[in-house]
Amino acid sequence: MLTYDKMKLPFIIYLLFLSFLSFGQEIVIPNGYELIAEDIGDLDKDQICEKVLVFETSEPSEYGNVREIQVLKYSNGKWQVWKKSSNAILKSQEGGVMGDPFEEIAIENGILTISFSGGSSWKWFYKDKYRFQNEEFELIGHTSIYGRNCDYWASFDFNISTGKIIYEKEYEDCEKDQEIYKTEVEEFFYKGLKINLNNRNLDKVKLTTPKYQEDLYL
Repeated sequence: MLTYDKMKLPFIIYLLFLSFLSFGQEIVIPNGYELIAEDIGDLDKDQICEKVLVFETSEPSEYGNVREIQVLKYSNGKWQVWKKSSNAILKSQEGGVMGDPFEEIAIENGILTISFSGGSSWKWFYKDKYRFQNEEFELIGHTSIYGRNCDYWASFDFNISTGKIIYEKEYEDCEKDQEIYKTEVEEFFYKGLKINLNNRNLDKVKLTTPKYQEDLYL
């Protein structure tokens, strides 16, 4: 009797084989571009892997060189650009004193995740999650952490699909071995945001928590 696991095996082997071929194919890098990150995975649920590339370009800006993210599809024996954006990746010096803010890209379960960090004594980290829907890579989740030792650390997790936001802030006392002496936690909803890979960071979005009146940015 053919079990479900045995039925899955040929398909898994096919995906592994396709991935092996994909990594072996030559990528055309535009003039003046430098490849700084890449990942591969199925982003549109067609059981065929896409490839995501992040480039540093030679285009200058106030905050360093512009970065570009490209999503490629494999068609007619070669990789072809399907979607791209120069707005979703922070620029090369947009991390403040820490310089380059780019951390990584990752594809897992059809979700594209992009992470950044920066700051000085005050530090920040955030992660964007995109899903392909409505013919765009739409921002469906955002997680942010920021603060500094001996003062406070704050975080908020925003499920943009449902509108649910969880905000938490912990105050530290360094005279007592960084003991947390106060914690603020708040949950609320904000719906209606439409952000995608192309318009990300064009306009800063500010949200204010109803209870503690804290300003949150994404």
